[in-house]
Amino acid sequence: MADLLLTNARLIDPEAGTLTLGALLVKDGRINEILTQDVDLNDKRFPAGNRVDCGGKCLAPGIVDIGVKVCEPGERHKESFRTAGLAAAAGGVTTMVTRPDTIPTVDTPETLEFTKRRGAEMAPVRIAPMASLTKDRAGREMVEMGFLMDAGAVAFSDGDNVVTDNKVLSRAMTYARGLGALVMGHPQDPGLSKGSAVTSGKFASLRALPAVSPMAERMGLERDLALVEMTGVRYHADQISTAVALPVLERAKAAGLDVTAGVSIHHLTLNDLDVGDYRTFFKVKPPLRSEDDRVAMVEAVASGLIDIICSMHTPQDEESKRLPYEEAASGAVALETLLPAAMRLLHVGAIDLPTLWRALSLNPAKRLGLEGGRLSVGAPADLVLFDPDAPFVMDRETLRSKSKNTPFDGQRMQGRVLRTFVGGTEVYARA
Repeated sequence: MADLLLTNARLIDPEAGTLTLGALLVKDGRINEILTQDVDLNDKRFPAGNRVDCGGKCLAPGIVDIGVKVCEPGERHKESFRTAGLAAAAGGVTTMVTRPDTIPTVDTPETLEFTKRRGAEMAPVRIAPMASLTKDRAGREMVEMGFLMDAGAVAFSDGDNVVTDNKVLSRAMTYARGLGALVMGHPQDPGLSKGSAVTSGKFASLRALPAVSPMAERMGLERDLALVEMTGVRYHADQISTAVALPVLERAKAAGLDVTAGVSIHHLTLNDLDVGDYRTFFKVKPPLRSEDDRVAMVEAVASGLIDIICSMHTPQDEESKRLPYEEAASGAVALETLLPAAMRLLHVGAIDLPTLWRALSLNPAKRLGLEGGRLSVGAPADLVLFDPDAPFVMDRETLRSKSKNTPFDGQRMQGRVLRTFVGGTEVYARA
């Protein structure tokens, strides 16, 4: 593994909350030294041939993306580890935390081992797999958490299959508490949200689409947090998207519960009006919310109330999306659009770069007990070099994902990944 010197960079340190000019020396796949801008290139410590002039662009820890769906096994026509890994590298994502909602479900050590092995063989980035909380995500019987943790599971989640039996969920949480495992929930009341396609309001009424009240998210979160209080489990809410849920989250944190929360990039940058004339690429789960809710989510990330920003990358093929809005599959690809979409928050002055990278990289790594997410001596050299100002028009056909279901198709965006490194090895370079 060759040494590497990255000079003339704007270093984003999410731990210190700083943005400074400097350079990084990488040895044996880890950050060896952080240097001031005036680097003596004749210093014998530095590699003679393996140097990168960053040109004053931003150098940050690679993104740790929680909740990536790789449709392997079962639906490789939608996404494979190879295509997801290439998309992640091009998007500055150096660790994909994969979801268990595959066919079959990742609910046994054998399927988890397949995920790890396949990811290591085919993807140029790191893979950290989650396992389901209950067998086949059916909500009836919990999985063998201990065996799955031994096999490498970093968290347990049934995803959007909300466990409705409180006794089953409380037992699973109690067991997870004994193992120190992280349980990830999808805050939603499944009864209220069943069959919904959009958020209730004037727009939903005008479009005659089945809708769900934001209260369904609050009710689901309150249920989960009551069980967290009862069991003492480590808990992460995968997506908070409504303002009415924020006071519930704030009270839980103030009470000292071991709770964190995430939000998808789509709920930070889009609102329910973007659905327009039934555009199914904008159908995600939970559905896009009002502009007031979107602004509240941005403010919650800026304040630290919401800890993590994720892509919630969900590939769907053309046949799944070319249907009436009610019947179309939910989800959007976002591994490559996560960074440029996040730059929208920067360019409107809502969030600065260190705060963004705390939510994109540092906090997810810390929550899952991963080494990455830091720009400090000894940390893995998982890095992304990007230009936050580079303009472009998104063309979904250029995406590396097999599926092309992005809501940003045709939109003007800013923020280009220039290079991505995993363990000091370059895995992507923009041509």
